[in-house]
Amino acid sequence: MTRSTVERGPNGMEDRMLIDPRRGDIEDDAASPGQRSLLAIAGSLLVEISLPKLLFAWTVLLLLPAVLLGLAPLLVSAWFSTLSEQLATLTEIGTALALLAIVAVGWIGWRPLFRIAEVNFWSLNALAVQPGYAFTREALRHLTERISGRKLTVAGRARLRSANSVGAGIMLSACAVLMAMLAWPASRWTGGWNDLASLHRLAMPALANAILLVSAYLAVASLAWGFADASMQQPVDLAAFDTPSSRGRSWRVAHLSDLHVIGEQYGFRIESGRAGPRGNGRLDRVLAHLAAIHAIDPLDHVLITGDMTDAGRAGEWAAFLDAIARHPELAARMVVLPGNHDVNIVDRANPARLDLPFSPGKRLRQIRALSAMAAVQGNRVRVVDALGQPTVTLNEALAPHRDAIVALAEHGGLRRTAALRSLFDDQFPMILPPEAEDGLGIAILNSNAETHFSFTNALGLVSVEQTHRFEAAIRHHPAARWIVALHHHVVEYPMPVKAFSERIGTALINGSWFVRRLEALAGRAVVMHGHRHIDWIGVCGSLKIISAPSPVMNATDDATTHFYIHTLAAGPDRQLGLLPPQRVEIAGEKNS
Repeated sequence: MTRSTVERGPNGMEDRMLIDPRRGDIEDDAASPGQRSLLAIAGSLLVEISLPKLLFAWTVLLLLPAVLLGLAPLLVSAWFSTLSEQLATLTEIGTALALLAIVAVGWIGWRPLFRIAEVNFWSLNALAVQPGYAFTREALRHLTERISGRKLTVAGRARLRSANSVGAGIMLSACAVLMAMLAWPASRWTGGWNDLASLHRLAMPALANAILLVSAYLAVASLAWGFADASMQQPVDLAAFDTPSSRGRSWRVAHLSDLHVIGEQYGFRIESGRAGPRGNGRLDRVLAHLAAIHAIDPLDHVLITGDMTDAGRAGEWAAFLDAIARHPELAARMVVLPGNHDVNIVDRANPARLDLPFSPGKRLRQIRALSAMAAVQGNRVRVVDALGQPTVTLNEALAPHRDAIVALAEHGGLRRTAALRSLFDDQFPMILPPEAEDGLGIAILNSNAETHFSFTNALGLVSVEQTHRFEAAIRHHPAARWIVALHHHVVEYPMPVKAFSERIGTALINGSWFVRRLEALAGRAVVMHGHRHIDWIGVCGSLKIISAPSPVMNATDDATTHFYIHTLAAGPDRQLGLLPPQRVEIAGEKNS
Protein backbone atom coordinates (compact mmCIF):
# COMPACT_ATOMS: atom_id res chain seq x y z
CA MET A 1 0.00 0.00 0.00
CA THR A 2 1.13 3.57 -0.62
CA ARG A 3 1.66 6.15 2.07
CA SER A 4 -1.25 8.21 0.76
CA THR A 5 -3.71 5.41 1.43
CA VAL A 6 -2.33 4.10 4.75
CA GLU A 7 -0.44 6.78 6.61
CA ARG A 8 -2.18 9.93 7.71
CA GLY A 9 -0.44 13.20 8.34
CA PRO A 10 -1.06 15.34 11.42
CA ASN A 11 -4.11 16.81 9.76
CA GLY A 12 -5.49 13.54 8.43
CA MET A 13 -7.21 13.86 5.08
CA GLU A 14 -5.87 17.41 4.61
CA ASP A 15 -2.48 16.06 3.59
CA ARG A 16 -4.04 14.44 0.51
CA MET A 17 -6.12 17.46 -0.57
CA LEU A 18 -5.17 19.39 -3.68
CA ILE A 19 -7.21 22.32 -2.36
CA ASP A 20 -8.80 22.77 1.04
CA PRO A 21 -12.49 23.66 0.47
CA ARG A 22 -12.70 25.18 3.95
CA ARG A 23 -10.35 27.94 2.85
CA GLY A 24 -12.46 28.90 -0.14
CA ASP A 25 -11.39 29.75 -3.67
CA ILE A 26 -11.62 32.54 -6.23
CA GLU A 27 -15.42 32.29 -6.36
CA ASP A 28 -15.57 33.62 -2.79
CA ASP A 29 -13.88 36.83 -3.94
CA ALA A 30 -16.49 37.63 -6.61
CA ALA A 31 -17.80 40.83 -4.99
CA SER A 32 -14.81 41.76 -2.84
CA PRO A 33 -13.36 45.21 -3.65
CA GLY A 34 -10.41 44.23 -1.49
CA GLN A 35 -9.58 41.33 -3.81
CA ARG A 36 -10.78 42.65 -7.18
CA SER A 37 -10.77 46.07 -8.79
CA LEU A 38 -13.99 48.06 -9.10
CA LEU A 39 -13.67 47.82 -12.90
CA ALA A 40 -13.41 44.03 -12.76
CA ILE A 41 -16.48 43.78 -10.53
CA ALA A 42 -18.42 46.11 -12.85
CA GLY A 43 -17.44 43.98 -15.82
CA SER A 44 -18.72 40.85 -14.11
CA LEU A 45 -22.01 42.57 -13.35
CA LEU A 46 -22.51 43.70 -16.93
CA VAL A 47 -21.98 40.14 -18.16
CA GLU A 48 -24.40 38.61 -15.65
CA ILE A 49 -27.12 41.24 -15.38
CA SER A 50 -30.53 40.73 -16.96
CA LEU A 51 -30.85 43.59 -19.46
CA PRO A 52 -34.67 43.32 -19.85
CA LYS A 53 -35.03 43.48 -16.08
CA LEU A 54 -32.64 46.43 -15.89
CA LEU A 55 -34.57 48.32 -18.60
CA PHE A 56 -37.85 47.62 -16.81
CA ALA A 57 -36.41 48.81 -13.50
CA TRP A 58 -35.06 52.01 -15.08
CA THR A 59 -38.43 52.62 -16.71
CA VAL A 60 -40.24 52.31 -13.38
CA LEU A 61 -37.65 54.18 -11.34
CA LEU A 62 -36.63 56.97 -13.75
CA LEU A 63 -38.68 57.19 -16.94
CA LEU A 64 -42.15 56.85 -15.41
CA PRO A 65 -41.52 59.40 -12.60
CA ALA A 66 -40.12 61.82 -15.20
CA VAL A 67 -43.20 61.48 -17.43
CA LEU A 68 -45.59 61.91 -14.50
CA LEU A 69 -43.68 64.99 -13.33
CA GLY A 70 -43.75 66.47 -16.85
CA LEU A 71 -47.49 65.85 -17.22
CA ALA A 72 -48.33 67.84 -14.09
CA PRO A 73 -48.05 71.32 -15.69
CA LEU A 74 -50.05 70.13 -18.72
CA LEU A 75 -52.88 68.95 -16.45
CA VAL A 76 -52.85 72.24 -14.57
CA SER A 77 -52.92 74.25 -17.82
CA ALA A 78 -55.82 72.14 -19.15
CA TRP A 79 -57.78 72.83 -15.98
CA PHE A 80 -57.09 76.59 -16.16
CA SER A 81 -58.01 76.64 -19.86
CA THR A 82 -61.38 75.03 -19.16
CA LEU A 83 -61.95 77.38 -16.22
CA SER A 84 -61.20 80.43 -18.38
CA GLU A 85 -63.59 79.29 -21.12
CA GLN A 86 -66.42 78.84 -18.63
CA LEU A 87 -65.77 82.26 -17.09
CA ALA A 88 -65.92 83.87 -20.55
CA THR A 89 -69.37 82.39 -21.25
CA LEU A 90 -70.88 82.69 -17.78
CA THR A 91 -74.46 83.68 -18.71
CA GLU A 92 -76.62 80.78 -17.67
CA ILE A 93 -77.24 78.69 -14.59
CA GLY A 94 -76.00 75.54 -16.35
CA THR A 95 -72.69 77.21 -17.17
CA ALA A 96 -72.39 78.42 -13.58
CA LEU A 97 -72.96 74.89 -12.31
CA ALA A 98 -70.37 73.57 -14.78
CA LEU A 99 -67.95 76.20 -13.49
CA LEU A 100 -68.58 75.11 -9.89
CA ALA A 101 -67.96 71.51 -10.93
CA ILE A 102 -64.66 72.45 -12.58
CA VAL A 103 -63.56 74.42 -9.49
CA ALA A 104 -64.53 71.49 -7.26
CA VAL A 105 -62.55 69.05 -9.38
CA GLY A 106 -59.54 71.37 -9.21
CA TRP A 107 -59.91 71.85 -5.46
CA ILE A 108 -60.19 68.11 -4.84
CA GLY A 109 -57.62 67.05 -7.42
CA TRP A 110 -54.81 69.55 -6.95
CA ARG A 111 -53.57 68.00 -3.72
CA PRO A 112 -53.13 64.46 -5.14
CA LEU A 113 -51.63 65.95 -8.32
CA PHE A 114 -49.21 68.07 -6.32
CA ARG A 115 -48.32 65.07 -4.16
CA ILE A 116 -47.65 62.88 -7.22
CA ALA A 117 -45.45 65.57 -8.77
CA GLU A 118 -43.64 66.13 -5.47
CA VAL A 119 -42.98 62.43 -4.85
CA ASN A 120 -41.69 61.87 -8.38
CA PHE A 121 -39.52 64.99 -8.24
CA TRP A 122 -37.80 63.95 -5.01
CA SER A 123 -37.52 60.38 -6.30
CA LEU A 124 -35.54 61.65 -9.29
CA ASN A 125 -33.54 63.88 -6.97
CA ALA A 126 -32.54 60.97 -4.73
CA LEU A 127 -31.84 58.57 -7.62
CA ALA A 128 -29.94 60.85 -9.97
CA VAL A 129 -29.42 64.46 -8.92
CA GLN A 130 -27.84 64.23 -5.46
CA PRO A 131 -25.74 61.14 -6.36
CA GLY A 132 -24.52 63.05 -9.43
CA TYR A 133 -23.35 65.94 -7.29
CA ALA A 134 -21.70 63.63 -4.74
CA PHE A 135 -19.95 61.70 -7.52
CA THR A 136 -18.64 64.87 -9.17
CA ARG A 137 -17.44 66.37 -5.88
CA GLU A 138 -15.62 63.22 -4.78
CA ALA A 139 -14.13 62.67 -8.27
CA LEU A 140 -12.66 66.18 -8.18
CA ARG A 141 -11.33 65.65 -4.68
CA HIS A 142 -9.76 62.35 -5.63
CA LEU A 143 -8.12 63.77 -8.74
CA THR A 144 -6.75 66.91 -7.08
CA GLU A 145 -5.50 65.05 -4.02
CA ARG A 146 -3.74 62.52 -6.22
CA ILE A 147 -2.07 65.38 -8.13
CA SER A 148 -1.08 67.13 -4.90
CA GLY A 149 0.37 63.92 -3.48
CA ARG A 150 1.59 63.87 0.11
CA LYS A 151 2.43 67.56 0.25
CA LEU A 152 -0.98 68.48 1.65
CA THR A 153 -1.20 69.69 5.23
CA VAL A 154 -4.37 69.33 7.29
CA ALA A 155 -5.31 72.93 6.56
CA GLY A 156 -4.36 72.52 2.90
CA ARG A 157 -6.53 69.43 2.53
CA ALA A 158 -9.47 71.30 4.09
CA ARG A 159 -9.03 74.20 1.66
CA LEU A 160 -8.80 71.79 -1.26
CA ARG A 161 -12.00 70.04 -0.17
CA SER A 162 -13.78 73.41 -0.07
CA ALA A 163 -12.48 74.40 -3.51
CA ASN A 164 -13.56 71.09 -5.00
CA SER A 165 -17.07 71.52 -3.59
CA VAL A 166 -17.38 74.88 -5.32
CA GLY A 167 -15.89 73.43 -8.51
CA ALA A 168 -18.34 70.53 -8.51
CA GLY A 169 -21.25 72.90 -8.00
CA ILE A 170 -20.20 75.17 -10.87
CA MET A 171 -19.52 72.26 -13.25
CA LEU A 172 -22.87 70.61 -12.56
CA SER A 173 -24.72 73.92 -12.78
CA ALA A 174 -23.22 74.60 -16.20
CA CYS A 175 -24.11 71.08 -17.38
CA ALA A 176 -27.65 71.49 -16.05
CA VAL A 177 -28.10 74.79 -17.90
CA LEU A 178 -26.92 73.12 -21.11
CA MET A 179 -29.37 70.23 -20.60
CA ALA A 180 -32.21 72.70 -19.98
CA MET A 181 -31.36 74.57 -23.19
CA LEU A 182 -31.37 71.32 -25.17
CA ALA A 183 -34.69 70.19 -23.67
CA TRP A 184 -36.50 73.52 -24.07
CA PRO A 185 -37.49 73.16 -27.79
CA ALA A 186 -39.21 69.83 -27.08
CA SER A 187 -41.00 71.00 -23.94
CA ARG A 188 -44.65 72.01 -23.83
CA TRP A 189 -46.39 73.75 -20.93
CA THR A 190 -49.95 74.28 -22.14
CA GLY A 191 -52.58 71.87 -23.36
CA GLY A 192 -56.23 70.92 -23.27
CA TRP A 193 -58.23 67.87 -22.33
CA ASN A 194 -58.30 66.83 -25.99
CA ASP A 195 -54.51 66.62 -25.97
CA LEU A 196 -54.61 64.36 -22.94
CA ALA A 197 -56.66 61.85 -24.91
CA SER A 198 -53.48 61.09 -26.90
CA LEU A 199 -51.04 60.48 -24.07
CA HIS A 200 -48.53 58.78 -26.37
CA ARG A 201 -48.09 62.11 -28.17
CA LEU A 202 -47.44 63.87 -24.87
CA ALA A 203 -44.80 61.40 -23.69
CA MET A 204 -41.86 63.25 -25.27
CA PRO A 205 -43.07 66.76 -24.24
CA ALA A 206 -43.70 65.47 -20.72
CA LEU A 207 -40.22 63.94 -20.60
CA ALA A 208 -38.73 67.21 -21.88
CA ASN A 209 -40.69 69.11 -19.22
CA ALA A 210 -39.26 66.86 -16.52
CA ILE A 211 -35.71 67.25 -17.82
CA LEU A 212 -36.19 71.01 -17.89
CA LEU A 213 -37.61 71.13 -14.35
CA VAL A 214 -34.95 68.85 -12.89
CA SER A 215 -32.16 70.63 -14.79
CA ALA A 216 -33.35 74.04 -13.57
CA TYR A 217 -33.43 72.70 -10.03
CA LEU A 218 -29.97 71.14 -10.43
CA ALA A 219 -28.53 74.36 -11.87
CA VAL A 220 -29.56 76.26 -8.74
CA ALA A 221 -29.23 73.47 -6.17
CA SER A 222 -25.74 72.35 -7.19
CA LEU A 223 -24.45 75.89 -6.72
CA ALA A 224 -26.16 76.07 -3.34
CA TRP A 225 -24.77 72.66 -2.30
CA GLY A 226 -21.28 73.49 -3.55
CA PHE A 227 -20.99 76.81 -1.74
CA ALA A 228 -22.67 75.42 1.38
CA ASP A 229 -20.21 72.49 1.47
CA ALA A 230 -17.31 74.88 0.94
CA SER A 231 -18.40 77.22 3.73
CA MET A 232 -19.05 74.50 6.33
CA GLN A 233 -16.42 73.33 8.76
CA GLN A 234 -14.37 70.62 7.06
CA PRO A 235 -13.74 67.33 8.92
CA VAL A 236 -10.40 67.03 10.73
CA ASP A 237 -8.92 64.54 13.15
CA LEU A 238 -9.85 65.10 16.78
CA ALA A 239 -7.05 67.18 18.29
CA ALA A 240 -7.50 66.13 21.91
CA PHE A 241 -9.87 64.15 24.10
CA ASP A 242 -11.71 65.73 27.00
CA THR A 243 -10.53 65.30 30.57
CA PRO A 244 -12.67 63.40 33.08
CA SER A 245 -14.57 65.26 35.76
CA SER A 246 -15.03 63.84 39.23
CA ARG A 247 -18.48 65.42 39.57
CA GLY A 248 -20.18 64.69 36.24
CA ARG A 249 -22.02 61.57 35.12
CA SER A 250 -20.27 59.33 32.58
CA TRP A 251 -21.39 56.49 30.31
CA ARG A 252 -19.41 53.56 28.92
CA VAL A 253 -20.49 52.63 25.40
CA ALA A 254 -19.06 49.64 23.53
CA HIS A 255 -19.21 50.51 19.83
CA LEU A 256 -19.39 47.56 17.45
CA SER A 257 -20.27 47.63 13.77
CA ASP A 258 -20.20 45.59 10.57
CA LEU A 259 -20.25 42.12 12.08
CA HIS A 260 -21.43 40.60 8.78
CA VAL A 261 -22.74 37.44 10.40
CA ILE A 262 -23.09 34.58 7.92
CA GLY A 263 -25.13 31.40 8.02
CA GLU A 264 -22.46 28.87 7.06
CA GLN A 265 -19.70 27.28 9.09
CA TYR A 266 -17.08 27.89 6.41
CA GLY A 267 -18.68 30.87 4.69
CA PHE A 268 -16.91 34.06 3.61
CA ARG A 269 -18.21 37.61 3.72
CA ILE A 270 -19.31 39.26 0.47
CA GLU A 271 -16.91 42.20 0.57
CA SER A 272 -13.85 40.66 2.17
CA GLY A 273 -13.88 37.29 0.43
CA ARG A 274 -10.96 35.14 1.52
CA ALA A 275 -9.38 38.18 3.19
CA GLY A 276 -11.96 37.79 5.95
CA PRO A 277 -12.50 35.10 8.56
CA ARG A 278 -14.40 31.88 7.99
CA GLY A 279 -17.60 31.45 9.95
CA ASN A 280 -18.67 33.43 13.01
CA GLY A 281 -16.02 32.30 15.46
CA ARG A 282 -14.48 35.75 15.76
CA LEU A 283 -17.85 37.27 16.68
CA ASP A 284 -18.19 34.70 19.46
CA ARG A 285 -14.76 35.75 20.79
CA VAL A 286 -15.70 39.44 20.54
CA LEU A 287 -18.85 38.92 22.64
CA ALA A 288 -17.10 36.67 25.16
CA HIS A 289 -14.33 39.24 25.63
CA LEU A 290 -16.85 42.05 25.95
CA ALA A 291 -18.85 40.06 28.53
CA ALA A 292 -15.68 39.58 30.60
CA ILE A 293 -14.97 43.32 30.49
CA HIS A 294 -18.57 44.10 31.46
CA ALA A 295 -18.32 41.79 34.48
CA ILE A 296 -15.38 43.86 35.80
CA ASP A 297 -16.33 47.37 34.65
CA PRO A 298 -20.03 47.51 33.66
CA LEU A 299 -21.13 48.97 30.35
CA ASP A 300 -24.09 51.29 29.90
CA HIS A 301 -24.74 50.52 26.24
CA VAL A 302 -23.57 48.16 23.52
CA LEU A 303 -24.19 49.97 20.24
CA ILE A 304 -24.00 48.07 16.93
CA THR A 305 -24.23 50.52 14.05
CA GLY A 306 -25.47 48.25 11.28
CA ASP A 307 -24.49 45.35 9.06
CA MET A 308 -25.18 42.76 11.69
CA THR A 309 -25.66 40.32 8.80
CA ASP A 310 -23.86 39.84 5.52
CA ALA A 311 -26.96 39.76 3.31
CA GLY A 312 -30.04 40.03 5.54
CA ARG A 313 -30.87 36.34 5.17
CA ALA A 314 -33.05 34.61 7.77
CA GLY A 315 -30.26 32.17 8.66
CA GLU A 316 -27.86 35.05 9.27
CA TRP A 317 -30.28 36.83 11.59
CA ALA A 318 -30.81 33.53 13.42
CA ALA A 319 -27.04 33.16 13.90
CA PHE A 320 -26.76 36.76 15.16
CA LEU A 321 -29.61 36.37 17.65
CA ASP A 322 -28.21 33.03 18.84
CA ALA A 323 -24.81 34.65 19.42
CA ILE A 324 -26.12 37.52 21.56
CA ALA A 325 -28.56 35.22 23.40
CA ARG A 326 -25.51 33.52 24.93
CA HIS A 327 -24.69 36.86 26.62
CA PRO A 328 -27.97 38.15 28.09
CA GLU A 329 -26.19 40.81 30.15
CA LEU A 330 -24.93 42.37 26.91
CA ALA A 331 -28.19 41.85 25.03
CA ALA A 332 -30.05 43.80 27.72
CA ARG A 333 -27.86 46.84 26.94
CA MET A 334 -27.70 46.38 23.18
CA VAL A 335 -28.98 48.82 20.58
CA VAL A 336 -28.86 47.87 16.90
CA LEU A 337 -29.76 49.65 13.67
CA PRO A 338 -29.95 48.55 10.03
CA GLY A 339 -26.99 48.66 7.65
CA ASN A 340 -26.96 48.35 3.89
CA HIS A 341 -26.05 44.65 4.06
CA ASP A 342 -29.06 44.02 6.29
CA VAL A 343 -31.63 45.49 3.88
CA ASN A 344 -30.07 46.28 0.48
CA ILE A 345 -28.20 43.14 -0.62
CA VAL A 346 -30.35 41.50 -3.27
CA ASP A 347 -28.47 38.21 -3.51
CA ARG A 348 -25.21 37.42 -1.73
CA ALA A 349 -24.33 34.82 -4.38
CA ASN A 350 -25.07 37.01 -7.42
CA PRO A 351 -24.27 40.75 -7.22
CA ALA A 352 -25.86 41.25 -10.67
CA ARG A 353 -29.35 40.46 -9.35
CA LEU A 354 -31.89 43.29 -9.47
CA ASP A 355 -34.76 44.01 -7.16
CA LEU A 356 -37.76 45.52 -8.89
CA PRO A 357 -39.33 48.42 -6.98
CA PHE A 358 -42.30 46.29 -5.90
CA SER A 359 -40.25 43.16 -5.21
CA PRO A 360 -41.28 41.26 -2.05
CA GLY A 361 -37.58 40.56 -1.42
CA LYS A 362 -36.77 44.10 -0.32
CA ARG A 363 -39.77 44.27 2.01
CA LEU A 364 -38.91 40.85 3.39
CA ARG A 365 -35.39 41.97 4.29
CA GLN A 366 -36.81 45.06 5.97
CA ILE A 367 -39.26 43.14 8.14
CA ARG A 368 -36.51 40.67 9.10
CA ALA A 369 -34.44 43.62 10.30
CA LEU A 370 -37.41 45.14 12.16
CA SER A 371 -38.20 41.79 13.76
CA ALA A 372 -34.61 41.41 14.97
CA MET A 373 -34.55 44.98 16.29
CA ALA A 374 -37.81 44.35 18.12
CA ALA A 375 -36.32 41.20 19.68
CA VAL A 376 -33.23 43.11 20.86
CA GLN A 377 -34.60 46.49 21.96
CA GLY A 378 -38.33 46.47 21.26
CA ASN A 379 -39.38 47.21 24.83
CA ARG A 380 -36.78 49.94 25.39
CA VAL A 381 -36.82 52.21 22.34
CA ARG A 382 -39.61 54.60 21.41
CA VAL A 383 -41.00 55.34 17.97
CA VAL A 384 -41.49 59.00 17.06
CA ASP A 385 -44.95 60.07 15.91
CA ALA A 386 -45.77 62.62 13.20
CA LEU A 387 -45.42 65.47 15.71
CA GLY A 388 -42.00 64.34 16.83
CA GLN A 389 -43.15 62.98 20.16
CA PRO A 390 -41.49 59.69 21.23
CA THR A 391 -44.59 57.69 22.10
CA VAL A 392 -45.07 53.93 21.99
CA THR A 393 -42.32 51.33 22.12
CA LEU A 394 -41.19 49.60 18.96
CA ASN A 395 -43.00 46.41 20.01
CA GLU A 396 -46.22 48.35 20.55
CA ALA A 397 -45.85 50.11 17.18
CA LEU A 398 -45.39 46.80 15.35
CA ALA A 399 -48.13 44.89 17.20
CA PRO A 400 -51.01 46.00 14.89
CA HIS A 401 -49.00 44.77 11.88
CA ARG A 402 -48.03 41.42 13.34
CA ASP A 403 -50.42 39.34 11.21
CA ALA A 404 -49.44 41.17 8.00
CA ILE A 405 -45.73 40.73 8.80
CA VAL A 406 -46.14 37.01 9.45
CA ALA A 407 -48.22 36.58 6.29
CA LEU A 408 -45.57 38.27 4.13
CA ALA A 409 -42.79 36.19 5.71
CA GLU A 410 -44.68 32.95 5.12
CA HIS A 411 -46.38 33.57 1.77
CA GLY A 412 -44.84 36.65 0.08
CA GLY A 413 -46.99 38.23 -2.64
CA LEU A 414 -47.29 41.69 -4.18
CA ARG A 415 -50.45 42.61 -2.28
CA ARG A 416 -48.88 41.80 1.08
CA THR A 417 -45.75 43.65 0.05
CA ALA A 418 -47.72 46.79 -0.84
CA ALA A 419 -49.62 46.67 2.46
CA LEU A 420 -46.32 47.04 4.37
CA ARG A 421 -44.73 49.55 2.03
CA SER A 422 -44.12 52.34 4.55
CA LEU A 423 -43.82 50.26 7.71
CA PHE A 424 -40.02 50.18 7.79
CA ASP A 425 -39.47 53.91 7.19
CA ASP A 426 -42.22 54.88 9.63
CA GLN A 427 -40.31 53.37 12.58
CA PHE A 428 -37.38 55.78 12.24
CA PRO A 429 -36.04 57.55 14.08
CA MET A 430 -36.23 55.38 17.17
CA ILE A 431 -35.33 57.01 20.44
CA LEU A 432 -33.79 55.37 23.47
CA PRO A 433 -34.83 58.04 25.97
CA PRO A 434 -32.33 59.42 28.49
CA GLU A 435 -32.60 57.81 31.92
CA ALA A 436 -32.83 61.28 33.47
CA GLU A 437 -33.80 64.70 32.19
CA ASP A 438 -30.13 65.61 31.64
CA GLY A 439 -28.98 62.08 30.84
CA LEU A 440 -27.79 60.38 27.66
CA GLY A 441 -30.26 59.38 24.95
CA ILE A 442 -29.65 57.51 21.70
CA ALA A 443 -31.29 58.56 18.42
CA ILE A 444 -31.39 55.54 16.08
CA LEU A 445 -31.58 56.49 12.40
CA ASN A 446 -32.00 54.55 9.18
CA SER A 447 -29.45 55.87 6.68
CA ASN A 448 -30.03 53.36 3.88
CA ALA A 449 -31.04 54.81 0.52
CA GLU A 450 -33.69 53.02 -1.52
CA THR A 451 -31.67 50.95 -3.98
CA HIS A 452 -32.58 48.01 -6.19
CA PHE A 453 -29.21 46.92 -7.55
CA SER A 454 -26.38 45.30 -5.58
CA PHE A 455 -23.77 47.54 -7.21
CA THR A 456 -25.44 50.54 -5.54
CA ASN A 457 -26.37 48.83 -2.28
CA ALA A 458 -24.00 51.00 -0.23
CA LEU A 459 -25.71 54.33 -1.00
CA GLY A 460 -26.74 56.26 2.09
CA LEU A 461 -29.39 58.93 2.60
CA VAL A 462 -31.10 60.38 5.66
CA SER A 463 -34.49 61.56 4.43
CA VAL A 464 -35.82 65.03 5.11
CA GLU A 465 -38.90 63.58 6.82
CA GLN A 466 -36.82 61.42 9.16
CA THR A 467 -34.56 64.37 9.97
CA HIS A 468 -37.53 66.56 10.87
CA ARG A 469 -38.94 63.88 13.17
CA PHE A 470 -35.51 63.43 14.75
CA GLU A 471 -35.15 67.17 15.39
CA ALA A 472 -38.66 67.33 16.87
CA ALA A 473 -37.91 64.36 19.15
CA ILE A 474 -34.72 66.01 20.40
CA ARG A 475 -36.71 69.12 21.32
CA HIS A 476 -38.80 67.03 23.71
CA HIS A 477 -35.64 66.42 25.77
CA PRO A 478 -34.00 69.86 25.83
CA ALA A 479 -31.54 69.08 28.64
CA ALA A 480 -30.37 65.68 27.39
CA ARG A 481 -27.12 64.66 25.74
CA TRP A 482 -27.28 62.46 22.66
CA ILE A 483 -25.63 59.76 20.64
CA VAL A 484 -26.78 60.14 17.03
CA ALA A 485 -26.41 56.59 15.69
CA LEU A 486 -26.57 55.65 12.03
CA HIS A 487 -24.79 53.24 9.69
CA HIS A 488 -23.24 55.45 7.00
CA HIS A 489 -20.48 57.98 7.62
CA VAL A 490 -21.76 61.52 7.26
CA VAL A 491 -18.62 62.89 5.56
CA GLU A 492 -15.65 61.38 3.76
CA TYR A 493 -12.68 61.11 6.08
CA PRO A 494 -9.89 63.71 5.67
CA MET A 495 -7.28 61.11 4.86
CA PRO A 496 -5.66 60.02 1.61
CA VAL A 497 -7.14 57.03 -0.16
CA LYS A 498 -5.63 54.86 -2.89
CA ALA A 499 -8.72 53.87 -4.84
CA PHE A 500 -11.68 55.97 -6.00
CA SER A 501 -13.98 53.14 -4.90
CA GLU A 502 -13.12 54.03 -1.28
CA ARG A 503 -14.74 57.43 -1.77
CA ILE A 504 -17.80 57.00 -3.90
CA GLY A 505 -21.03 55.22 -3.12
CA THR A 506 -20.36 54.91 0.60
CA ALA A 507 -20.93 58.18 2.50
CA LEU A 508 -24.34 59.78 2.85
CA ILE A 509 -25.42 61.38 -0.42
CA ASN A 510 -26.76 64.32 1.61
CA GLY A 511 -24.17 64.06 4.37
CA SER A 512 -23.06 67.70 4.22
CA TRP A 513 -26.67 68.84 4.57
CA PHE A 514 -27.20 66.46 7.49
CA VAL A 515 -24.06 67.69 9.26
CA ARG A 516 -25.32 71.25 8.98
CA ARG A 517 -28.64 70.16 10.48
CA LEU A 518 -26.71 68.67 13.41
CA GLU A 519 -24.94 71.93 14.17
CA ALA A 520 -27.67 72.82 16.67
CA LEU A 521 -26.65 69.73 18.68
CA ALA A 522 -22.89 70.24 18.41
CA GLY A 523 -21.30 70.14 21.83
CA ARG A 524 -23.98 68.00 23.41
CA ALA A 525 -24.02 65.11 20.92
CA VAL A 526 -21.66 62.70 19.22
CA VAL A 527 -22.30 60.93 15.93
CA MET A 528 -21.44 57.22 15.96
CA HIS A 529 -21.45 55.17 12.75
CA GLY A 530 -19.88 52.22 10.96
CA HIS A 531 -19.92 51.18 7.28
CA ARG A 532 -16.29 51.91 6.35
CA HIS A 533 -14.86 49.15 8.60
CA ILE A 534 -12.08 51.44 9.86
CA ASP A 535 -11.75 53.58 12.97
CA TRP A 536 -11.64 57.35 12.85
CA ILE A 537 -12.44 59.98 15.48
CA GLY A 538 -12.75 63.54 14.26
CA VAL A 539 -14.78 66.70 14.27
CA CYS A 540 -16.72 68.93 11.90
CA GLY A 541 -16.59 72.21 13.74
CA SER A 542 -17.62 71.20 17.26
CA LEU A 543 -19.53 68.09 16.18
CA LYS A 544 -17.65 64.95 17.22
CA ILE A 545 -17.83 61.97 14.85
CA ILE A 546 -16.81 58.42 15.74
CA SER A 547 -16.38 55.65 13.19
CA ALA A 548 -16.28 52.04 14.39
CA PRO A 549 -13.87 49.52 12.91
CA SER A 550 -15.20 46.12 12.01
CA PRO A 551 -13.87 43.49 14.40
CA VAL A 552 -14.44 40.75 11.80
CA MET A 553 -13.96 42.21 8.30
CA ASN A 554 -10.80 42.57 6.22
CA ALA A 555 -8.69 40.47 8.55
CA THR A 556 -7.80 36.85 7.99
CA ASP A 557 -8.48 34.23 10.64
CA ASP A 558 -5.05 34.55 12.25
CA ALA A 559 -4.97 38.38 12.31
CA THR A 560 -5.73 40.55 15.34
CA THR A 561 -8.72 42.88 15.12
CA HIS A 562 -10.07 45.47 17.54
CA PHE A 563 -12.96 47.66 18.60
CA TYR A 564 -13.40 50.46 21.13
CA ILE A 565 -15.26 51.18 24.32
CA HIS A 566 -15.93 54.91 24.52
CA THR A 567 -16.53 56.89 27.68
CA LEU A 568 -18.88 59.84 27.30
CA ALA A 569 -18.96 62.38 30.13
CA ALA A 570 -21.53 65.01 31.10
CA GLY A 571 -20.07 68.48 31.09
CA PRO A 572 -21.44 71.88 32.08
CA ASP A 573 -24.19 73.54 30.07
CA ARG A 574 -25.45 70.23 28.65
CA GLN A 575 -22.08 69.52 27.03
CA LEU A 576 -21.05 65.94 26.23
CA GLY A 577 -17.37 65.16 26.56
CA LEU A 578 -15.47 62.35 24.87
CA LEU A 579 -12.75 60.72 26.98
CA PRO A 580 -9.87 58.60 25.60
CA PRO A 581 -11.32 55.28 24.37
CA GLN A 582 -10.43 51.81 25.56
CA ARG A 583 -9.04 49.72 22.70
CA VAL A 584 -10.08 46.08 22.88
CA GLU A 585 -8.05 43.66 20.77
CA ILE A 586 -9.34 40.30 19.60
CA ALA A 587 -6.60 37.82 18.85
CA GLY A 588 -6.82 35.67 15.76
CA GLU A 589 -6.55 31.93 15.56
CA LYS A 590 -4.28 29.78 13.44
CA ASN A 591 -5.83 28.31 10.31
CA SER A 592 -6.57 24.63 10.72
